[in-house]
Amino acid sequence: MLAGGETVLVGVSGGADSVALLHALLALRPHLGLTLHVLHVNHALRAEADSEAAFVESLGRRWGVPVTVERVRVIAEPGESLEAQARRQRYAAFAKKARALGASRVALGHTADDQAETVLMRLLEGAGPRGLAGIPPVRSRFIRPLIEIHRREIVAELEGAGLAWVEDPSNRDPKFLRNRIRHDLLPFLAASYNPRISEALCRAAALARGLVEDVERLAAHELDRLARVEDGGLVLSRAALGSLPAGIAEEVLRRALHRLDERRPLRAWAQRALARLTGPGSPAPVRVGRVWVEVSGDHLRLSRGTAEPLPEAALPVPGSLALPGAGLRLEAREFDCPDSYTPPSDPWTAVFDRAALPGMLGVRGRRAGDRFHPFGAPGEKRLKAFLIDAKIPRWRRDRLPLLLAGTELAWVVGIRRGAVAPVTPATRRILEVRAIPLGGGARAE
Repeated sequence: MLAGGETVLVGVSGGADSVALLHALLALRPHLGLTLHVLHVNHALRAEADSEAAFVESLGRRWGVPVTVERVRVIAEPGESLEAQARRQRYAAFAKKARALGASRVALGHTADDQAETVLMRLLEGAGPRGLAGIPPVRSRFIRPLIEIHRREIVAELEGAGLAWVEDPSNRDPKFLRNRIRHDLLPFLAASYNPRISEALCRAAALARGLVEDVERLAAHELDRLARVEDGGLVLSRAALGSLPAGIAEEVLRRALHRLDERRPLRAWAQRALARLTGPGSPAPVRVGRVWVEVSGDHLRLSRGTAEPLPEAALPVPGSLALPGAGLRLEAREFDCPDSYTPPSDPWTAVFDRAALPGMLGVRGRRAGDRFHPFGAPGEKRLKAFLIDAKIPRWRRDRLPLLLAGTELAWVVGIRRGAVAPVTPATRRILEVRAIPLGGGARAE
């Protein structure tokens, strides 16, 4: 958990667990070269809240540790309990303060009893392996050094050292499920079924955590194998995702979303979404947090936004035009047609007979009703049908630049040129348009 030399933000409520945690870290400080800072979060929900904050401040003064007291008002969210709201805001305060201090670790005082209570709560709720894995000893910058130590051992140590702590009266309020489990259910199970029920629950959590870690490793590997970056989003094959075991596929989906949004979605959402996103048909785009999930053919795309239509603009000749929405720059030039000229086969370059072009060059995105006569085809067709036949994913269609000569669609950039103004043996002057990635990036194929 600690290698040495870290700045550690210590969450201290003033209760026995957090006081013991701070005392232990102080003992380790000279040996590991730690820099400690205490954060106490005051939700001002109880009459005792201010006196508890004062206790922590006095503790910091006596032990020579700087203390910050943050008053964090609990903001109600629909469908969220008061406990959950306070916990979410507490963790946000820890993360914010850690960033401000440059702290690589945030130490919290969860114990083996907290672990047992959490596992039993989640078992009653019907949680899966991730829920039954309980409280992780280490997750990101958060560490819980006391997670394998029971509360009775902590209290005995504090009493032996003559150290004081504060008791939170809300920890005995039976309206909270955790308190009923702590004071009623766990003692009943210990007396009637297994005197070491807490140890058994902690052992089960460790086994579940090992399983979850294996799934996470496999899912990380599969995401790296299956996903590609395209047009600012992540694209996966629906068939490949659907071929994975369900538990792995769900975690791949959650991890893909997490790459684009720090808030990892609930497993229940991934379970519901997997069948819909990998099944037949093309469901409409859905938004998960700040991420849009779109389906087109075999492609599943996750991005931070849907494509904005490309604005209409003129392409100067000679000259260039940047198209940030498409990630491209178009460059146009004219030159005399050499003898035995062969037009390039590169899909990112289009050439035209300059004299045969029916109008000025312009660029825009697709519009309803657009029609296109592909070069070499017997006639024109709806542009939408052409793009579907070319297997262009739905989200790319609105980002594709269309080069127009007057009102004629001359080139679907990067896909196919039109039948407008082809170069022939009679051509004397050529107009060439090239598409180049902006910023040196790769073009979407």
